[in-house]
Amino acid sequence: MLLELAIGDAYGAGFEYADAEIVRQHNDLSAYVKHPKHDTQPGSYTDDTQMSLAIAEAVVAAEPWEPLMLASRFVEVFKRDPRAGYAGRFYHFLQNVQDGEQFLREIVPASEKSGAAMRAAPIGIYPTIEQVIERCSIQAAITHNMPMGINAAVAAALMTHYFLYALGPKQELGLFLEKYVSGPWAMPWSGSVRSPGWMSVQAAITALVGSASMSTLLKRCIQFTGDVDTVAAIALAAGSCSAEIAQDLPSHLFDGLENGRYGRDYIRQLDARLLAMHKIQE
Repeated sequence: MLLELAIGDAYGAGFEYADAEIVRQHNDLSAYVKHPKHDTQPGSYTDDTQMSLAIAEAVVAAEPWEPLMLASRFVEVFKRDPRAGYAGRFYHFLQNVQDGEQFLREIVPASEKSGAAMRAAPIGIYPTIEQVIERCSIQAAITHNMPMGINAAVAAALMTHYFLYALGPKQELGLFLEKYVSGPWAMPWSGSVRSPGWMSVQAAITALVGSASMSTLLKRCIQFTGDVDTVAAIALAAGSCSAEIAQDLPSHLFDGLENGRYGRDYIRQLDARLLAMHKIQE
């Protein structure tokens, strides 16, 4: 789950809000692509993955699920490995806060952007729908305490839960989500994806429903244009858990993913710990 999420994020980072012509020319999975305007090196993941690691670490640590613990995780993962990709104001906020208590005191959580949804996938590991909704709502409200900010995050978490626990065919994913969280989840998305989180989630669902393989899924996510690294991160995290989707991502995308202290090997190990919880709960 986490490794595929990171690949989707890193691959999508080369195309985030890039011209449609660049997408048409280079979205063939042959390599990670250098973004035409950003300094991030090909194969480097962004905030989508880093914040997902914070959530995954909180899940496997099994600590009391409360805002202070989660905010402390957000600060910790950023401070140990500062990286680009965050929205400018939030990046400076993370630079200036020292701990979770200061984070909670100073954050202004009035946002419906994608930050809470992009990090929600690991929460799908919990065994009940009710637990997924409750825990995801708590983490989302810390930074995105608006109706669609929270709903988009809950939908993203339920996507991985749906596939991990084989709750139905992928064609019915949108209808399943609409039973539990308000949003246009069964409506196909078309056009460029902008910053609101529900757009990334809706686009990810559309790509999942229309794809039989991970390679096709990743390319479809990028074809939307816009905030495609987030779309790909959400979609690939869920798609990696689906028995209906062939796990055929090219090996060079795994090998080319950054492998520093918190890179590929670390993500693979954390992924194994996370998925081991699912095995226990089955």
